[in-house]
Amino acid sequence: MSIQPYTFEWSSFDQLTPSELYEILRVRQEVFTVEQDCPYQDADGKDQHAWHLVCWDSDTSSPTALAYLRVVFPGKKYPEPSIGRVLTSKAVRGTGIGKALMECAIEHTQREYPGAPIRISAQLYLKKFYGDLGFKQVSQPYDEDGIPHIEMLRNG
Repeated sequence: MSIQPYTFEWSSFDQLTPSELYEILRVRQEVFTVEQDCPYQDADGKDQHAWHLVCWDSDTSSPTALAYLRVVFPGKKYPEPSIGRVLTSKAVRGTGIGKALMECAIEHTQREYPGAPIRISAQLYLKKFYGDLGFKQVSQPYDEDGIPHIEMLRNG
């Protein structure tokens, strides 16, 4: 899937080059730790058990991630496959890339795990965004690293 000058690319952990992995960790830190002022342990041992979807900027010579998410395998975080670490960089917010990224992830997850529901832990303020993609709230709000979250489920 490609939106010029952006390219969406799936990789397993082992397929990521050191430069790509570094860029993914850099942009996750930029958004979740610096922008959201939320110190937390990002390296949680689940990256090795996930598919990684990156929206790469096609106009740069070195890997530059504009949007990212991971699909954690069933049984590694939840019984269901789960989508997490969803982000868009400031440069592309409001362009629809986040929605396209999620639609691609839902399609991929349904293909990999036919009929399985998909679970997410969503920041509460994004409830409508995920709701518009078919996710329904299945938990009361809870605090995760100082940010209100809810679990949401999308039927398979």
